[in-house]
Amino acid sequence: MMDNKVHRTDEFQILVVDDTPENLKLITELLASHGYRVRAASSGRLALKTVAVELPDLILLDVKMPDMDGYEVCRRLKSEERSRMIPVIFISALADTEDKVHGFRAGGVDYITKPFQAEEVHARVSTHLKLHFYQGELEEKNKQMESSYLRLQELENLRDQLTHMIVHDMRNLLAGISSSLQLLKDHGEGISDGIYARQLSAVLLSVNTLTTMANNLLDISKMEARQMKLNLTEFNPHDLMVEAMEKMEAVRELRDIRFDASQHVKHVSADYDILLRVVINLLDNAIKFTAADGAIAMGVEPKEDGVLFSVRDNGPGIPVAYQEKIFEKFGQVEIRQSARKYSTGLGLAFCKLAVEAHHGKIWVESEAGAGSTFIFEIPGGGSTVDASNTTNPILA
Repeated sequence: MMDNKVHRTDEFQILVVDDTPENLKLITELLASHGYRVRAASSGRLALKTVAVELPDLILLDVKMPDMDGYEVCRRLKSEERSRMIPVIFISALADTEDKVHGFRAGGVDYITKPFQAEEVHARVSTHLKLHFYQGELEEKNKQMESSYLRLQELENLRDQLTHMIVHDMRNLLAGISSSLQLLKDHGEGISDGIYARQLSAVLLSVNTLTTMANNLLDISKMEARQMKLNLTEFNPHDLMVEAMEKMEAVRELRDIRFDASQHVKHVSADYDILLRVVINLLDNAIKFTAADGAIAMGVEPKEDGVLFSVRDNGPGIPVAYQEKIFEKFGQVEIRQSARKYSTGLGLAFCKLAVEAHHGKIWVESEAGAGSTFIFEIPGGGSTVDASNTTNPILA
């Protein structure tokens, strides 16, 4: 019997081609007795038609046949991409070396001389089916390796482009910091307090942005490697949203940011600092894509199995084609290359990994020109929160 690692014999189909009915019957019965599924063809042309309908796993092919001999049948099989890998064993009364060489040149893998022995036929068939199976496995693994190599090259290229994009963004921020500090150094005593304060605020904002970018980059690597531990505590989701709003107060300018804290929600068991950064990233993203006099709404909504957090802006919106890519680390590269910018670098990639680390999910609901709502869900929850205990529900 065949090696169990390959397959059972009844999983293989063998095509026997011979113009002599007695030989055809003998070989068919022999192979069937060993469990193979066998089909028979009495001519070369009929064999080609049979293969065109269904590919066998191996072909036993008589050499001497009228109209089209076995060599020609084999050459035609090997000339077709669909059938070229089928192993062909020639069966013939021709025993000269020249005849065997002719068969190998035509594409055969073996040669059985008539009159043949049943054990020899079975042994050769079994051997070449195993070889064919392992060859198929090897080719499949080679294709997988080639695909993996091409994917690795693609990822390396994307990584290089992403690195260039991040460095470019950081360099712009550093150039702004340098310019502001140089202005303060050269003309600090001669400029008004208002200009001095604005320049200093710009420097602090750029430094905070650089810090956020660096933290996101480092934490994304940790989360991808599953090396970032969560510090789980139970807290009031309203407090999280209010603190995020307060931290972004200095950069909101005239934008109206509101938070509806009227709904009772459950306490959340999560890493407070990580989720605070998620909300700040979403809020920062909303501020950057909302007009200076635009509006941003933040919300917390109770669910039966958790809590929904949302940040809605009235910015330009995001087309459907980009709504998943904006959460992907390398998706930012493609979006930037298309001369579009729907996020602020790796912030959304961090949000996705951070939420998923809490076994939650994050998504965006948006239409081009109609604003965007970023939503994430954190499962589970503790006791119900009384909304009346939440302070500073509105920053207008």
